Amino acid sequence: MRVPFIKMHGLGNDFVVLDGRVEALPDITPRFALALADRHTGIGCDQLIVLGKSDTADLQMRIYNHDGGEVESCGNASRAIGLLLGCSASIETRGGLLQVDPSDGGIAVDMGEPRFEWDQIPLAYPMDTHHMPVAWELLDNPAAVNVGNPHVIFFVKDKAAIDLGRLGPEIEHDPLFPDRINVNVAAIESRSRIGLRVWERGVGETRACGTGACATAIAAMRRGLVDRTVEVILEGGAMTIEWTPQGRIRMIGPAAESFRGSFETADFGAAD
Repeated sequence: MRVPFIKMHGLGNDFVVLDGRVEALPDITPRFALALADRHTGIGCDQLIVLGKSDTADLQMRIYNHDGGEVESCGNASRAIGLLLGCSASIETRGGLLQVDPSDGGIAVDMGEPRFEWDQIPLAYPMDTHHMPVAWELLDNPAAVNVGNPHVIFFVKDKAAIDLGRLGPEIEHDPLFPDRINVNVAAIESRSRIGLRVWERGVGETRACGTGACATAIAAMRRGLVDRTVEVILEGGAMTIEWTPQGRIRMIGPAAESFRGSFETADFGAAD
């Protein structure tokens, strides 16, 4: 079976998109997703995005991380699919229903309401998620927020000084987080600007993470560190996060299409 794909990215967080709404796709297994995502022997991406039909929205989006594991949500991928569609649309994800709309700043995504309860993150046992009484070396007093997938946020003076390549996987796999966790290290630059690095579960440190930007902004707003609309700066660029009066998260940022191609499923271990 020969399958067409679209390579896209949001601020350098890159995706291989397979559109199964019209054409049949092979069975998407973790092994197959891992093979496609491999940057040496596959197409290469942070996430494999699989589109399909939905009974509750305009379309369904399934998300597989670089390690082949399926996850709930991806903010950058939502913007990329919004760009691909070219119109307002609702998207069904494992993390909930999203709304994408064209915007002057690229694509706007209604990410829904943040979740703060310990069992909504989830954590292994009850704990205050606003100021968590835990630490990993110099990273302490984090906050936890679920914005479709789980995030822990540390506020530091110098984000570049943090050895995220070493501490990121240690925190991601800590038994405190039964579903693993995305790790955010943030520096407050002003009332309207946050610098951010993200260790994404199943991927590693990424150039950008939309849900990480949302979770970090919300955590900073809850602590009174920033205003209700803030610019979040990552290595790949900037996005704007707003916590609306209705309690919903609105993310605005760019996305781009890189190229299109096709592949033989047998080359990546999938049966026709």
